[in-house]
Amino acid sequence: MQLFVNLISYAYLVVIICLAFYGINSLVTATLYFRTRKPAIQRKTDNLKISEWPPVTIQLPIFNEKYTIERLLRAVTGLSYPRDRLQIQVLDDSTDNTADLVDRLVNAYKARGIDIECVRRTDRKGYKAGALNEGLRLATGDFIGIFDADFVPQSDWLKKTIPMFQNRKKLGCVQTRWGHTNRQYNSLTRAEALAIDGHFVVEQTTRSRYNFFLTFNGTAGLWKRTCIEDAGGWQWDTLTEDLDLSYRAQMRGWKIELLPDVIVPGELPADVEAFKKQQYRWAKGSFQVVRKILPKVISQPGLPWYVRLMALAHLTGYFVHPLMLATLLLTLPVGLLIPGTFRLFPFSVIAGFGPPLLYLSAAAAKTPPLGERLKLLPLLLITGFGISLSTTIAVMEGLIGKTGGVFVRTPKLNLGNTRKPGKAIDHAYVQPISPLVWIEILLGVYALLTIILLVPALGWGVAPWMTIYMIGYFYIAGLNLLQHNAKSGKTQLSPLTE
Repeated sequence: MQLFVNLISYAYLVVIICLAFYGINSLVTATLYFRTRKPAIQRKTDNLKISEWPPVTIQLPIFNEKYTIERLLRAVTGLSYPRDRLQIQVLDDSTDNTADLVDRLVNAYKARGIDIECVRRTDRKGYKAGALNEGLRLATGDFIGIFDADFVPQSDWLKKTIPMFQNRKKLGCVQTRWGHTNRQYNSLTRAEALAIDGHFVVEQTTRSRYNFFLTFNGTAGLWKRTCIEDAGGWQWDTLTEDLDLSYRAQMRGWKIELLPDVIVPGELPADVEAFKKQQYRWAKGSFQVVRKILPKVISQPGLPWYVRLMALAHLTGYFVHPLMLATLLLTLPVGLLIPGTFRLFPFSVIAGFGPPLLYLSAAAAKTPPLGERLKLLPLLLITGFGISLSTTIAVMEGLIGKTGGVFVRTPKLNLGNTRKPGKAIDHAYVQPISPLVWIEILLGVYALLTIILLVPALGWGVAPWMTIYMIGYFYIAGLNLLQHNAKSGKTQLSPLTE
């Protein structure tokens, strides 16, 4: 029995120390952001003559995107750039009637004199990475711009990104900031938007300015073709080919920079199951990259220790979710058997301010004012706690599972902030509900039970965090079931919950 008690105690302390590490990382990142906050890098384009604009290929990797492909092509064909230097590739792996729509649209734009082609493969080997590689083989551009199906670049996007590369031989990629076409669609999209704003405005900006490793986020970025080729091209032994290539390129001496004032709006998943599967893919893929890349980063000669440490925190960021789940499961036995353990690490309370400060610091163009961010913070917290079970499973699969895997796309439905009840949605674009929802409900009950059993003995100190767990699991599971029931009744997207 004593051995069991000791194991629980040590496990809890290890979990709290690890959580504190990630909390302190967020605190440091936010502090560095405030320390060097300045206007985004601006490079004048007035001195560039038309003859100096380099050839560019825009790649549009799509798979069954019939709701967004027209909007995407309208935006990309409207880019303000010399026509004789702009090639557009629709990398279409579709298996539904999107393919017919693509053919009609591509032919129509060709008739208007636009250099656009559809690249269609016989199989989906390598998924998105495989499609990008196939497109690269046929590309004519010295620079490669990439947009997912739900992103809508402004016409001056190339005129603002290409000049960043002027006289900078080792700049390999420029990432522009994600905006949101449907931030206000429902409570889930508002929470997602706050998280993404924190990532781009604070995290990516800080990494860019301090020369830490940072990421091409898979879309709304412009690559130098020689950088992609020098780094080994797109590889599909992980589910996050963007993160993988980003690190391989930077370890080869290339730089990636964020251009935070250039914003490209994209669509946020409004459906809980789609959001969870997106996070699942990102989490699993990131830990596949951990297995593949992190040992090389740690042993890379010439890297300062703090760059290695920030890379560790960056690559393993999704490990927070297994730690959160472990904290929930361990709190009850620790509180019943060894309650004194709770008093040993008060510094973890300080570390807990890190993530909220990071998200509240995301003040930039087209982000909500501070008051609204404060209101959204509890929603973001319960959303993060609520998806911790599915993300934990993804992390474990990424750590111990096979490389690669099935790339489960996030459906894009051309949603805006104005909700339109009754909008018909193809069943194939709706994610089936996962049986994990019932375990999430049980975890919410377990958090409630922890409160009931520990408050009489230990006081109300344990209640706030357990309440967040309880609400988080009930919110994610409940919203999932409500949306699933609404979709089962009729084939339409239900804009549930305010």
